[in-house]
Amino acid sequence: MEPERDPAQEPLRDPAQRTGREPENGIRDAAHRVDDSDHETALETAEPAEYSDLRRCAAEAIGTFVLVFSAVGTAVFAGDYVGQLGVALAFGLTLLFLVYTIGPISGCHVNPAVTLGRLIVGQVTPVRAVGYWIAQVIGGLVAGVTIFAIASSLPAYDRAADGLGANGWGAHSPSAIRGPFGGVLENGYGIGAAMVVEILLTALLVFVVLSTTDQIADVLIAGIAIGFTLAVIHLISIPIDNTSVNPARSLAVAFYQNGALGQLWLFIVFPLIGGALGALAYAFLFGRRQGLRPS
Repeated sequence: MEPERDPAQEPLRDPAQRTGREPENGIRDAAHRVDDSDHETALETAEPAEYSDLRRCAAEAIGTFVLVFSAVGTAVFAGDYVGQLGVALAFGLTLLFLVYTIGPISGCHVNPAVTLGRLIVGQVTPVRAVGYWIAQVIGGLVAGVTIFAIASSLPAYDRAADGLGANGWGAHSPSAIRGPFGGVLENGYGIGAAMVVEILLTALLVFVVLSTTDQIADVLIAGIAIGFTLAVIHLISIPIDNTSVNPARSLAVAFYQNGALGQLWLFIVFPLIGGALGALAYAFLFGRRQGLRPS
């Protein structure tokens, strides 16, 4: 019987064929023993496809459209049937499948705050970031028009009373108490609460996006973590301000709800602040600026 070979003592391949994980001397040392953890994943070893900026931006526009139409559409068309849990899952599950569909093309930002975070850590160039922002806004606006057109076809729909899933605080907070004739009897959560949750929850989302796609993470399940993070974020903050954490989502429907445009600035500025903080937290904890898959 042929004796069992010790992988640690096997000679290495020719230097021209040597991988980055193998030492330059002739024998593997104990630190380079072959085991399951020493193998790169398919995502790490596969050559990334090169896509033009036009295709990347198109993917971002389509992805943002799908996210806003599917998730905000659930709130507008089916909110009374599925409740806040159903709306939260609609956001999370939509982002989950988008990660696996357009992620390989553009990185699946579909959110200006995520793009800002990736820009800060050096995973996207400034020119590409601007292109992504434009594409995300366009995709969101088209989704908003589509949702409004469908909602308007229902005779019972009243834009002034029903709105279109926009974000807001005070009298426009989902927790505001309304009277039987439509007036606001008591304001909901105030501007301070909206600022805090938008900063904290957007920072959480961007941190999870960057962390789960880092080179030391199991990127194959990143979409699950990212999607369910967004779902939990909505469970927390739907009662407060209807949850933005995405300026493109807020802008998409603000034109169709009374009072929403006057409060829109908060849902652009503070998610971007949160996105920047999430990126800085990632860079500090992981000790690097570059993740696995730049976009």
